[in-house]
Amino acid sequence: MGIFLSKRQFIGTIAAGVVGAAMAAAPSLAADYEWTFQSSNQAGEANYEIQKAFWSDRVSALTGGRIKIDVLPVGSVVDYKETLDAVGSGILTGHITDASYWAGRDPAYALLGNFVGAWGSPNELYLFIYYGGGKELFNELHNQYGLQFLGAGTTGLEAFVSKKLLKGVDDLQGLKMRAPEGMVQDVFAAAGAAPVNLPFSEVYTSLDKGVIDAADATVFSVNHSSGLHKVAPNPVHPGFHSMPTIEVSMNKEIYDGLPDDLKQILNSAVVDFSFRYAGELELADAKVAAEALTDKNVNIVSWPESEKVKFRQIAQKVWEGYAARSEMSTKVYDAIIAHLKATGKI
Repeated sequence: MGIFLSKRQFIGTIAAGVVGAAMAAAPSLAADYEWTFQSSNQAGEANYEIQKAFWSDRVSALTGGRIKIDVLPVGSVVDYKETLDAVGSGILTGHITDASYWAGRDPAYALLGNFVGAWGSPNELYLFIYYGGGKELFNELHNQYGLQFLGAGTTGLEAFVSKKLLKGVDDLQGLKMRAPEGMVQDVFAAAGAAPVNLPFSEVYTSLDKGVIDAADATVFSVNHSSGLHKVAPNPVHPGFHSMPTIEVSMNKEIYDGLPDDLKQILNSAVVDFSFRYAGELELADAKVAAEALTDKNVNIVSWPESEKVKFRQIAQKVWEGYAARSEMSTKVYDAIIAHLKATGKI
């Protein structure tokens, strides 16, 4: 099967696998496996609720109750940057988290976790993960730490909140902004901005007090519900930069000990989760953006394709820098670039 499947063909193929595997799973009165996964999101957040509904609840239903997954909010067992070790050692069964958190272990994780400026839609990222070798590369990395990568979701392209009117790349020059550490921050710095690292909880206050003038925060609907439009009324939407890979991984020893039918269900269900994750947030973004358009105090800016191309060209130089940092990051970089060329993206 090639990588050039349409989205409908892609979902149809996976759906057939899910149904077939689910039919093999007989209902049971008690779970054969009770697992604890930790999310990098807080309870009540849209991302967290999607993870519970379309991962843990879905797996339980498809396995007839043989697998029960308890998804805990960020920090419940360990700090969000410690789940890699916690899953590998068996303290946690698995995690649902941003893969770029592990860039300190190997820069290849930065490329797999958020290849800034590369992906134009969730479907483009998913084609690479499931059909372009991404899943295999993840496991080549993860297996070293005792983890099995099952698949990933994504929020989709994140919006960009700003007090100032940003019509394109040139307007990023000298812009005081919040951006996560790592490749996202490096790309914005290369584009001429002045990025700083701040937790999401401090974005509103920092914008309000003028500490920053813009922020790479999260998707439009979450930014808006957090009230960021009140202090930064010129959001750029749809986004042009960041689309994080939210990985679903588990302890490899536990995974290896599962019967084949449960492995099949997990690997099929996670692809359904991938599309649900992006779809739910895309729908929320569309609804909230439609409402925001009626607010005379909010000015939504959409960058033309030519400006997105400029940003990607700047990002490409940063990609090359990360590629040279380790043997594995070179391998990941080569695979992604080959995929982007094969699919006509660069």
